[in-house]
Amino acid sequence: MMKEVISTNGAPAAIGPYSQGIKAGNLVYTSGQIPLDPQTGELISDIKKATERSLENVKAILEAAGTSMDKVIKTAVFLKDMNDFAAMNEVYGSYFKENPPARSCVQVARLPKDAVVEIEAIAVI
Repeated sequence: MMKEVISTNGAPAAIGPYSQGIKAGNLVYTSGQIPLDPQTGELISDIKKATERSLENVKAILEAAGTSMDKVIKTAVFLKDMNDFAAMNEVYGSYFKENPPARSCVQVARLPKDAVVEIEAIAVI
């Protein structure tokens, strides 16, 4: 199976040896997106704004690959603090109003750049 690297200026550049996204067959896999503004490089720390920025980064990668948020089948959410779960969920829910994808959500010890949230997704084309 062929794999295609997905890259867009609409999401932050990779900060390591990985791709923003990979298209393989009829699936697109995004790398985890922290709340880094791709234009300014600013790291957002307010959990609601951070969740929105992370999801906007995911959305940009998916759109660059020819798919969209409504075709996401699975996400993983990594939180710095599980006490942010309700606030993250409020924003997250606004992106997946109907038929939301399967999801995992875990608290982690530390994220790149000490981000408060990181979100990755798998979508169909």
